[in-house]
Amino acid sequence: MKILVIQGPNLNILGHREPHIYGNFTLDQIHNNLQAQAKQNNAELEFFQSNFEGEIIDKLQECIGGEYAGVLINPAAFSHTSIAIADAIASCGVPVIEVHISNIHAREEYRSKSYTGAVSAGVITGFGAFGYHLALMGILQIANEIAALKAQQNNQNA
Repeated sequence: MKILVIQGPNLNILGHREPHIYGNFTLDQIHNNLQAQAKQNNAELEFFQSNFEGEIIDKLQECIGGEYAGVLINPAAFSHTSIAIADAIASCGVPVIEVHISNIHAREEYRSKSYTGAVSAGVITGFGAFGYHLALMGILQIANEIAALKAQQNNQNA
């Protein structure tokens, strides 16, 4: 099972960016921890980070009829501004879980609205880097349930 992990703008500078909000973990450390967790669950991860909205949309569109069983995404500030990324999530054809390191509901008012979260299967926010662990467990659970349903349907049609 292959899961796409998309990281949005400014997440490439985690560890340096406002550590009082985002902690001291770097993006590489988060990815290494996710990779270890995925291996324990017989899953493969592909990581993608971009500071550009269009590149994130292009990557989400690769999910259509593709090899991914699900997406874990931290759209960062695009959560609050990008209807285009929300549309890409809604159209990608696989379950998506949104994750945020900080609690977006406990911050500035404009951060409490997530266009992308509204079209995701779930949203995990405020657990720091541990939120990625929770998000991966969630997307693997959903993807496994979908695979089991498809197998059951195939058996009934055989």
